[in-house]
Amino acid sequence: MEAKIHAKGLNIPERKLGVGKAEPAVRSGNLVYTSGHTSGNHLGKVGKEFTKEQAFDGARDCALSCLGAIKAVIGDLDKITRIVKIIGFVNCAEGFSDTSSVIHGCTDLLHEIFGEKGRHARSAIGVYQLPANSAVEIEMIVEVKD
Repeated sequence: MEAKIHAKGLNIPERKLGVGKAEPAVRSGNLVYTSGHTSGNHLGKVGKEFTKEQAFDGARDCALSCLGAIKAVIGDLDKITRIVKIIGFVNCAEGFSDTSSVIHGCTDLLHEIFGEKGRHARSAIGVYQLPANSAVEIEMIVEVKD
């Protein structure tokens, strides 16, 4: 899986467990839940400081960060059997409502990497503010094998 990601010119950021008050991801049974991951390169409101196309790229970055957290828990992304659900939050300027187009950045990347295993349930929620003024935040739930 990682070779496929690297072939696209993308990198999985390394995430460490046991640092801070919350974990970047935790496993319960055969599911791994990530915390919310943001894109540090996209700070501001979508529809004001960022276009939906720029925020789309931010959602891709968030997906990669989530995968880094999952890798920290399971060791090998090839253990992912299914992307179960994505919860996406978009820091919206007043009047911006095309949150689905932004979160498509995450969805499209997961489809490219995982194929049918990347098809998932999803929420795309517009909010007034996100941590550190991030434009996008993504949470991910994946099914894994031992």
